[in-house]
Amino acid sequence: MAEREEITVRAQMRDARGKNDARRLRRAGMVPVTVYGGEGEAVAAAAPIRDLAAILRSESGHNTIFTIDVEGAGASEVMFYDRQFDPVRDRLVHADLKRLVRGQKIEVTVPLHLTGEPIGVRDEEGVLEQVVREIKVRCRPREIPDAINVDVSNLGVHDVLHVSDIPADENIEILDAPESVIATVGIIRDEPEPVPSEVDQPEEPEVIGKGKKEDEEEAEK
Repeated sequence: MAEREEITVRAQMRDARGKNDARRLRRAGMVPVTVYGGEGEAVAAAAPIRDLAAILRSESGHNTIFTIDVEGAGASEVMFYDRQFDPVRDRLVHADLKRLVRGQKIEVTVPLHLTGEPIGVRDEEGVLEQVVREIKVRCRPREIPDAINVDVSNLGVHDVLHVSDIPADENIEILDAPESVIATVGIIRDEPEPVPSEVDQPEEPEVIGKGKKEDEEEAEK
């Protein structure tokens, strides 16, 4: 797990509510946010969209821990809990930020990365199929991994990797069902060329009847 950068986002209290106020904020480069949880009251605020967007684009993404300092309400260590985007412009339009309590574990979803080349791919012309790309875990905020890596080097053809095969980590509790399939190695077989059936055979050309002149010549003979 990489060392986390300390990030602080400055925000303003938001008194007005409603769609018109939200549009006005977005035109000014701000986005409405709600800060809640922990021991404090819920706070409606507005934060610079560029700061929140930069956090979401970072390696840790929505699992990033950062400080939001709301003028008049104080600073809180938070994480993204929910996010809303404009479906057309794919731009953040609202965010719910959850306060973190020191020592309290939280549930988050982290990426699942497969490492190594399976034996079944290298020696048996198999194909690796990853079924699950994210996994839900419970841990302390400062121990959230950027990703969970699982070695698949020993997978042969038709072998299956389950959640229960992920190496144990005393700091991280995996919440997905142990029997859930993560990945498997399969074989793609070439389909045989279809054999033409009688229906597919080209029809014999019809014999065109003899002309009148040929009939008369045969009659004279």
